[in-house]
Amino acid sequence: MIYRLYRGLTTMGGPLIAAYLERRKARGKEDAARFAERLGHPGQPRPSGPLVWMHGASVGEALSMLPLVDRLLARGLNVLMTTGTVTSARLLAERLPKGAAHQYVPVDRIAYVRSFLNHWRPDLALWAESEYWPNLLAETRHRGIPQVLIQGRMSPRSFAAWKKVPGFIHKMLSGFALCLAQTESDAGRIRALGGRDVRCLGNLKYAVAPLPCDDAMLRRLRADIAGRPVWLAASTHPGEETMAGRVHEALELPGLLTVVIPRHHTRGADIAAELRGRGLHVALRSAGEAITRETAVYVADTMGELGLFYRLGGPVFVGKSLCVGGGQNPFEPALLGAAVMFGPLMDNFPDMAPAMLAAGAALRVKDEGELAAAVRALLADPQALRAAGTAARAWAEGEAGILDQVMEALAPFLQPLEAAHARP
Repeated sequence: MIYRLYRGLTTMGGPLIAAYLERRKARGKEDAARFAERLGHPGQPRPSGPLVWMHGASVGEALSMLPLVDRLLARGLNVLMTTGTVTSARLLAERLPKGAAHQYVPVDRIAYVRSFLNHWRPDLALWAESEYWPNLLAETRHRGIPQVLIQGRMSPRSFAAWKKVPGFIHKMLSGFALCLAQTESDAGRIRALGGRDVRCLGNLKYAVAPLPCDDAMLRRLRADIAGRPVWLAASTHPGEETMAGRVHEALELPGLLTVVIPRHHTRGADIAAELRGRGLHVALRSAGEAITRETAVYVADTMGELGLFYRLGGPVFVGKSLCVGGGQNPFEPALLGAAVMFGPLMDNFPDMAPAMLAAGAALRVKDEGELAAAVRALLADPQALRAAGTAARAWAEGEAGILDQVMEALAPFLQPLEAAHARP
């Protein structure tokens, strides 16, 4: 009943949907140059041969699937990646391997969905994490295209919400022939809502390659820092940048450089203004402002450069874990051998965060005072800093086997495609 209502509203609401999308485009939230893709019109031709379609809502989901993209391409399969955000498209333009294509996912209206599927004709659909588009799922299922949920995630809050419309979520989840969940808790909730063949293999974010880095840029950055003590507040959210400024002031370390890397780079200028209002000397990377001897805080408000800054060797506080909750990915700095710290609010990583703490691969700080104390202790003891980074890297490298397990689980779906590809 609810799905029929949803389908009817999205069908009849074409003018309203179009107006909404135009407003988003005017605000820069849609890609004007590729806007037709959101209406189901292809931006490039379909390659010949079997095609695996992979969908990730935004940056995190898409990047976590890149190692899987590499494996699929190596087996001679075509890969189409869809996402819904402008930021994800920009990053994938840099990171997506040669031979894989990117398109924006069509808006979930039947006409757009059918146009998309008519052109791309995927042989297998892999959906990441927790974004379910009812029309797209239903139409894909109707065409007999196998669908697999990978990186499946279902938070307690989402579980409680979906339980209020059990038939609706059951219709969507039951369309997946296989559900690979991130955690046992996720698996249990997905199973309870109607998922079939639900298994817990872990998190594909463990399989990612180290974040890239421009070596020449790293050399220049290290030369600018000139051996000063440095620490990072990375992937920060509102409130955490001001906190980083207060920590900098509290430490009173000669020559200390605090690097703030906001999760949303568009906030950079506002962050710089706020910190300057505290009397701190701030350099803003997006404005081309250089690090000088007087620079106290460097606001690195650029995209795709976390790998550059994580390689500086200083301790890293991973944001969205003190002033606001949920957490950001602590695996990335760990894999690069950084000493990792995060706050208590790591709900988005219910298995990863405890595992890192148990392995000595990260340090949890409960508040601003503990963060300042941890940064002070690590910067005062180079041997302890190296040991913390070594432990983080060792743990991260030990978790990389999940990709083989995912490929093994996908084998029944991939083997027919490979056989078709092998036929003359």
